[in-house]
Amino acid sequence: MSRSGINLGVVMDPIENIKPVKDTTLAMLLAAQRRDWALWYMNLGDIRLENGSAIAHMCELTVRDDLDDWYAIGDKRETTLTDLDIVLMRKDPPFDMEYIYATYILEIAEKSGVLVGNPPQALRDINEKTSTAWFPDLCPATLVSRSMSEMRRFATLHKKIVVKPLDGMGGKSIFVVADDDPNINVVLETLTDFGSRFAMAQAFVPEITAGDKRILLVDGVAVPYSLARIPKKGENRGNLAAGATAKGMPLSDSDRKIAQAIGPAMVERGLLFVGIDVIGEALTEINVTSPTCIRELDAEFDLDIAGDYMKALAKRL
Repeated sequence: MSRSGINLGVVMDPIENIKPVKDTTLAMLLAAQRRDWALWYMNLGDIRLENGSAIAHMCELTVRDDLDDWYAIGDKRETTLTDLDIVLMRKDPPFDMEYIYATYILEIAEKSGVLVGNPPQALRDINEKTSTAWFPDLCPATLVSRSMSEMRRFATLHKKIVVKPLDGMGGKSIFVVADDDPNINVVLETLTDFGSRFAMAQAFVPEITAGDKRILLVDGVAVPYSLARIPKKGENRGNLAAGATAKGMPLSDSDRKIAQAIGPAMVERGLLFVGIDVIGEALTEINVTSPTCIRELDAEFDLDIAGDYMKALAKRL
């Protein structure tokens, strides 16, 4: 393992399955490689705890900005994670117990001096839905509950609501229902598993037609452009995975105000790369596990967001 420069490891989903045209982790790896950092590749199955040490089977990795041929993997070797300077935790949700177990392993490496982005403790502490409650003045009316009767009361109060699971991603299992929708009971039964699972309800924000804006924060500072995910016709979900169209746009005054309110709280917890979701002037989510949209914004506005992230990480070494 090279000690002449920085050794950066990445824990991610299989690299052969990513979509290089829009994969944010690839953007980060390209930015690190441009700095002559050595790259080391791991999946969840490659890391383990043994006798108090965080150990991994890892492969040296080379990446290319090529939509047909974007990576090359070297031979696998076994070493401790403490041989790395930085580890990027870029495993996509679901945020399940397997994800949490992985953070325990990474936390052992972190305690031995490895810089982990984003930090394991923060990944566990900050649920991407409920953490918006830290900033209630910035959010639409929001309820988190297992109670179907409370959800129905909330729908009656706000007339039209968005309901979603606390551990979802990509628009999965998000419903928009009116208080008089004949399907509301079955929707709430499904989301709460008949009152045995917490879910979130938010007052519907009609500005979703103009897009669900993803704003990226690097070291607490907002990238000056957002990526609006505009729902396709007949949809209310502003998720690219649900068929939304992406359109970059400058931040509004309201966007900047929201970002400035959230940024310091993220940095305080060691979160150097965060994606916040804003509809109209309302904060709806704070994404910390595996935020995306670097590639789209870089391409549209000639930015180097991943490069800025690498600078932020290097500053903390």
